[in-house]
Amino acid sequence: MAGKLRYGMVGGGIGSFIGPVHRMAAELDGLAELVCGAFSSDAERSYASGQALGIDPGRVYPDYQSMFEVERELPSDERMDFVVIVTPNHLHYAPARMALENGFDVVCDKPMTLTLEEAQDLERVVKNTGRLFALTHTYTGYPMIKKARSLVRSGALGRLRKVMVTYLQGWLASYPEGEGQKQAVWRTDPRCAGLTSTMGDIGTHAENLISYVTGLEILELSAQLNTLVPSRKMDDDGSVILRYEGHVAGAILVSQVATGEENNVTLRIYGEHGGLEWNQMEPNSLIVRWADRPMEIHRTGTGVEGIGTGSVPAHRLPAGHPEGFIEAFANIYQAFGKALLDRKAGRPAPEEGYDFPTVEDGVRGMHFLTKVVESSRSEKKWIPFKDNR
Repeated sequence: MAGKLRYGMVGGGIGSFIGPVHRMAAELDGLAELVCGAFSSDAERSYASGQALGIDPGRVYPDYQSMFEVERELPSDERMDFVVIVTPNHLHYAPARMALENGFDVVCDKPMTLTLEEAQDLERVVKNTGRLFALTHTYTGYPMIKKARSLVRSGALGRLRKVMVTYLQGWLASYPEGEGQKQAVWRTDPRCAGLTSTMGDIGTHAENLISYVTGLEILELSAQLNTLVPSRKMDDDGSVILRYEGHVAGAILVSQVATGEENNVTLRIYGEHGGLEWNQMEPNSLIVRWADRPMEIHRTGTGVEGIGTGSVPAHRLPAGHPEGFIEAFANIYQAFGKALLDRKAGRPAPEEGYDFPTVEDGVRGMHFLTKVVESSRSEKKWIPFKDNR
């Protein structure tokens, strides 16, 4: 497998939902291969996971500390090039920091850290070490989201007036954490999830979508977090009204107790001349409505919907062949991998030259969550969104 990037994984072992997703996405384009891992905080589970994945037993580790210490001493043509962190939220910061300080680039699941202070520290470490850092805000990888971004930033919709995202799920409409369901248990435990549960889990995606497509800065927000299922420790529903620069109105509505909903993410943006709508359940279509001409439906694979970095299209298949979640995830890995390969080849690889979410997106996401919680607890109508990094 000469020429491939080698990666390790922290978390993502047996029983994980997001670990297999990352592995499929990282390897979809043939750019990377999994060579090592600390797949669980339980050593036996980590070894069992490594065996199931066909990893050399000598490179399956009982903990991430051992992995970084051993891997950094291996010859450059054997050790991992980057690490993927797919643990619960409270276990993102420490391995990410240690990886960067030991010379490894990082791909991390979102939200980036447990607290804003951790996120700000991680940003400093990224800058001091000069390593690459990608945050997997999946929805930025969809071709039609890139098309939406191109339309908005070209000015085609005119001056923006209204931006909104609704993100509705129903998987927490009952009380699965009471039955020991693994994904529900840690997501609704403040020690593991952090400041918020639902707003942190899916609200960060909503905020990131608006930021990615429009580039708008938040000036103020007013938020309400709700816990609608009895006995639950954290929020399972929430609403945020936002004031963006340029007098643009914004709204984010998220819920994981919307009974019957699957993963219903909808982005809507309205300007003076037109508006657009994209839904993750039908990701290959982008609806554009105009004030003075018929509605348009843009489809993945027809024309040039959106270009990632360089000359690589965001879409992968001819029109009419569905693309979805894994391919969007893979677009992030593809951009990150290209940046890493360019740097290894001695070519300039500034993060801003590649189309993947960075540590700065992670800090802004944690700042957003901090302000949402502050607003929800406050009697004030509006909370200033001043970034006091």
